[in-house]
Amino acid sequence: MKYHYTGKEIEQAVLVGVSLQAENITPEMAREHLDELAFLVETAGAETVKVFTQALDRPITATFVGKGKLAEIQAYVEENDVPMVIFDDELTPTQLRNIENALKGRKILDRTNLILDIFAKRARTAEAKTQVELAQYQYLLPRLSGMWTHLERQKGGIGLRGPGETEIETDRRIIRDKITRLKERLQRIDRQMTTQRANRGKLVRVALVGYTNAGKSTLMNLLSKSDLLAENKLFATLDTTVRKIAIRDVPVLLADTVGFIRKLPHHLVESFKSTLDEVREADLILHVVDISHPSFEEQLQVVNETLADLLEAPKPTLVVFNKIDAFTYIKKEEDDLTPVERENYSLDDLKQSWMSKQETDCVYISAARKENIDELKEKIYRVAREIHSARFPFNDFLYNETPLDE
Repeated sequence: MKYHYTGKEIEQAVLVGVSLQAENITPEMAREHLDELAFLVETAGAETVKVFTQALDRPITATFVGKGKLAEIQAYVEENDVPMVIFDDELTPTQLRNIENALKGRKILDRTNLILDIFAKRARTAEAKTQVELAQYQYLLPRLSGMWTHLERQKGGIGLRGPGETEIETDRRIIRDKITRLKERLQRIDRQMTTQRANRGKLVRVALVGYTNAGKSTLMNLLSKSDLLAENKLFATLDTTVRKIAIRDVPVLLADTVGFIRKLPHHLVESFKSTLDEVREADLILHVVDISHPSFEEQLQVVNETLADLLEAPKPTLVVFNKIDAFTYIKKEEDDLTPVERENYSLDDLKQSWMSKQETDCVYISAARKENIDELKEKIYRVAREIHSARFPFNDFLYNETPLDE
């Protein structure tokens, strides 16, 4: 029997993060990371009531943060009766056990556990549910010591969806057997998905990738004239959706994939292999970036690093800087020497920025307001036409100068 979160009461949480000198994580970066963690907490259905930060050279081996900071956290959660403490890094089994002993009676989660919980909450298809459950058990296996009593004590809630059992299972063999069965189930699903992709023939494949909440689903809806879920939450969609579209006379298969995030749990990356195969087999990658986000450069780098791990070789990529509607351009007078603020950038300013001078081609759009979409379609068309022409050399007569789809 599994726990089910009723959602009747909003759980409160304290967040904990560190700025690490050894990893060049400044206090400003740590605060931005905690802002993202707070967004994850909100997505999971909880409320952040307090944030604790500490500057360290590297995490404390035993307790992640120093004893003084841990005592400060303990005093706050006891005084304010906060039931949950969430750390913005993956805790080792030793750290988790020591922190639980120090903060008796509190639910201790780390970033990985929280992301897994959100994935469990949002998984809809059998494939996504199996992928998430496998990742949960792989995360849980090295933390079995003391974990089952922790699960039984909490009786559900955020971080406990999925494999949390009401009976204490201390036999690691049981968990390993479940992992084996889930892997076998995913292999069957993967074979089915591979067959489906093979049946699509030689059509040009385009994959939407990007940091979570960058606007991929909104762009997918716009290009494919579909109605996928698109909301201002992290990981709004988990399941890959493929739609056949036409740009001028070139048919294209457009795939919307799961969003990436900083410190994406490696268990999830491995479990979502069949989903991410859409990226591996794509002819063109549309890397969607939320240019209005204060840390969009870091988000862009996170996605690029994840793609480098996924792909054996680089693929043709078009960087789509989305949400340009967040910039309200106000024309300055010629004698105004004050610096141009971010919010005052015009589209021409953005095109002259460092982003447009990279080796990778890019385009600036607003998917929500349908701004500059024709330029995006034109860039996709040029690549798709070249690939399609190589695969279907006798169909060149299809190409003409017809206007782009509205």
